[in-house]
Amino acid sequence: MNKTIRRAAVFTLLLVFALLVRATWVQFYDGRALADDKDNRRGAIATYAQPLGNIVVGGRAVTGSARTTSGDLAYRRTYEDGKLYAAVTGYSSQVYGTTQLEGVYKDLLNGSDSRLRDPLDTLTGKRAAPGDVVTTIDPEVQKAGYRALGDKKGAAVAIDPATGRILAVVSTPSYDPSVLSTGDSAAWKKLTEDPDKPMTNRALRQPLPPGSTFKLVVAAAALEDGRYASVDTPTESPDPYRLPGTTRDLANENPSAPCENATLRTALRYSCNNVFAKLAVDLGQDKVRAMADRFGFDDSAQDVPVRAYPSVYPSGMDKAQTALSGIGQFDVTATPLQMAMVSAAIANGGTLVSPHMVSRTTDGNGNVVRDYDDHPDSKRIVSAATAAQLQSAMRTVVEQGTGTNARVDGVTVGGKTGTAQHGENNSQVPYAWFTSFGTSQRTGKQIAVAVLVEQSDAARSEVSGNGLAAPVARAMTEAALK
Repeated sequence: MNKTIRRAAVFTLLLVFALLVRATWVQFYDGRALADDKDNRRGAIATYAQPLGNIVVGGRAVTGSARTTSGDLAYRRTYEDGKLYAAVTGYSSQVYGTTQLEGVYKDLLNGSDSRLRDPLDTLTGKRAAPGDVVTTIDPEVQKAGYRALGDKKGAAVAIDPATGRILAVVSTPSYDPSVLSTGDSAAWKKLTEDPDKPMTNRALRQPLPPGSTFKLVVAAAALEDGRYASVDTPTESPDPYRLPGTTRDLANENPSAPCENATLRTALRYSCNNVFAKLAVDLGQDKVRAMADRFGFDDSAQDVPVRAYPSVYPSGMDKAQTALSGIGQFDVTATPLQMAMVSAAIANGGTLVSPHMVSRTTDGNGNVVRDYDDHPDSKRIVSAATAAQLQSAMRTVVEQGTGTNARVDGVTVGGKTGTAQHGENNSQVPYAWFTSFGTSQRTGKQIAVAVLVEQSDAARSEVSGNGLAAPVARAMTEAALK
């Protein structure tokens, strides 16, 4: 064989080798990317070729699948009590994708999760039988919160402090995910253009100023810092309190309340702005932020397992702004989930158990794929002594202070009201907040709740945490503990 032929043969072999490499790359890499592309119709066909797995609440599936009568997608998603559970399930749409638990567990629910496959499925590439998602939601607590909020725009979250199990996630107004299952464009347009934003999960994904409920965080920082021996130690708090560097005096909602040099117990009972504004300045924004962060503020990866938007304690403030942050104003924001976590940690002796709303996932045969209730993460936020002090002060708020509408017979309830300014110069209707814990006097079982009423038909003068939000917390507490 002469040199020219040898060179041609080597060159040809190199071309064949390059072709094989390219074919392999296209088949196994580009092919996977094309298969996963959201615009690839084959993915939707495979997803809806069989009934989806279900999301389970209280032992009952609140989702289902129905046979379609036309098109290339064999099944569509259905929902039981769709509006009640929309903030939990989200939606699974043939056109608009998935959200909430439907999105987080999409692969498990459609059978493509590799953990569901047996060895034969792995070899053949066959899609396994879909799995189920079993939630921690208590249907009675969920119903109580949804009914109590009624036609108000708002949200509520309930947590079992000892286990971190989320018992309710309510957001109103709500929507029926069933109308999006087949990709009805008119329904999608109506929902997305609705000014009340029914598809927004206000419980997890709309942080707003928490108002006076944030005073619990400031009180915790003061006690942990050793600034006061107990909640019954008098503070040094002039009334009125002039914001540092300004000519503005910070007023209290009740001008006749005994807020001058009040103890933390009295200051929480009457929600004294002067006490907590001055306390935030005395502690300094770094110490207040450190305590807020321990409770979960500024956490950009708060997954329950749906990712919640971070609650925020701002930085770079001057002293006047720091004072306003001490009463949950300026640029402080929180979700109902976050404020429920504050009450849960206090109720649980100062330890926060990671909140989660999925108990376990199972395969098509009911075998557990992952158990989320088994040893959830926990961390100490404040000492047991500080927690006990705050529990006592919160009980005073409900028994003798601004939170009397949260009382429940047979249950020891502690709470904190809040009314947060809304709009420039408080030009819009304020937000009404309430966060609480309840302990059954018979069983010792507990619940922590946070409620936000963003808007209602109440007159501006009647908007208060006790008037609008506390009754919702009471209804949820009763449902959980009675």
